Amino acid sequence: MENSESIEDKELQDIQKDEKVQRALSENSISVQKESAVALTIEAPLLGISAIIFIICGAVYFLLGLKRLPISSIYIPLAQKIVLAVMLISLVLLASKLFKKIFNRKIVDKTHVFNFNLIVDLFASLLILGIILSLLFANWYTALVSFGIVSLILGFALQNLIISFFGWLYILIRKPYEVGDRIRIGNVYGDVINVSYIDTTLWEFNGDYLSGDHPSGRIIRFANSKVFNEYVYNYSWPLFPFIWNELSLFISYDSDFKFTSDTIKRIVETEIGEAMVKRVKRFKTILKNTPVDELDVNEFPSVILKAHSNTWIEVVVRYLVEPKKSGQVKKRLFDVVMEELKKNPQKVIFPNTNRRS
Repeated sequence: MENSESIEDKELQDIQKDEKVQRALSENSISVQKESAVALTIEAPLLGISAIIFIICGAVYFLLGLKRLPISSIYIPLAQKIVLAVMLISLVLLASKLFKKIFNRKIVDKTHVFNFNLIVDLFASLLILGIILSLLFANWYTALVSFGIVSLILGFALQNLIISFFGWLYILIRKPYEVGDRIRIGNVYGDVINVSYIDTTLWEFNGDYLSGDHPSGRIIRFANSKVFNEYVYNYSWPLFPFIWNELSLFISYDSDFKFTSDTIKRIVETEIGEAMVKRVKRFKTILKNTPVDELDVNEFPSVILKAHSNTWIEVVVRYLVEPKKSGQVKKRLFDVVMEELKKNPQKVIFPNTNRRS
């Protein structure tokens, strides 16, 4: 007994140590593998190429200053500016790749890796743009004025894109959803597979042609600006990664209600499994540290009987399930429950059943 309790405590502590759970508990914001060896192998040559370009450009710039290259002195200032720009751009690319390589090794959470890479790429692009502008304009004042006018024009032309970019910043900071979460936004449902600067991509489930929680095979893209004017339903809250689901069927008033309820509850508890019940208990313990009323969280399935307008009794089974497994669990429960109840036609009478005298 003591051994099982110590194992349970250890598993509970492991869950509480999870960074995502801790972040949600503290109200500040999918644990996965670290960056693969294949990705590191691909990036290594790019780092080497960027370093070689930087060294070569530095040598050429130095030789141009000494006028050791066969170039007319009239074109040396322009050549120096071009070489310096290429050298700085290669330095920015080299630094961004090094940052991503170093930090991606230390960050375990895939979502953090994805967001960090996006931020590094964004700053690298802004620096490269600044370098190119300094090459095109002789002085910074002219460059800033020109850049300001261009930005004003683009601001009006690309208003929706700019709002979507701020939507990306909102998603990054407030985290209404992350890559891997199952969400509903507006009237669409899906699993988040990508969050870019401008839009979010979902792997749709449910959809127009399906009634259950199954993938439709389609992807949905929507502008990040949608988070400012739509409700976001997230089914992947790290503090309680389950949803309540229901399975309903109809029986006659002449059925044995107690037998039906007890049988269904026993079957569902068996199918859900002891492991699932333990997981829910652990998260109930964690929920004690939140405003959620943990008394409303019942790890065991419940059976509700209610009169229906069609003159039959509706039997509703309510149980907890992981969002991405709700469809397959519901089908499995329905098959097993119906198979068992049909073994007792005298106690459980279904609609259109010919009753025996």
